[in-house]
Amino acid sequence: MNVPLANLAHTRSGDKGDTCNVGVIAYQLKDYPVLVREVTAERVKVFFGELVKGKVERYELPNLGALNFLLHEALGGGGTVSLRLDAQGKTLGAALLRMEIEARG
Repeated sequence: MNVPLANLAHTRSGDKGDTCNVGVIAYQLKDYPVLVREVTAERVKVFFGELVKGKVERYELPNLGALNFLLHEALGGGGTVSLRLDAQGKTLGAALLRMEIEARG
């Protein structure tokens, strides 16, 4: 059964220059393996499409039940030079919560 990522996790996001950082944290540790399987760097890159011009890196934090993503070239140059409404990436975590994932354990 496909569900929005928001059903299993919450996010936190921010920036460093032109790179957005998105943390995806499972509400329940039992759902962490689903996140590892379903929320890959490749799928995140496809989800954001042209918004993320660079590569997407994923780091696993199993002790926290979390994944951390670095979205390179995602902020139009960064907060001091970008003309984007969200040049600091604060809304990209919320946007990722709409991604559909397979919820089976």
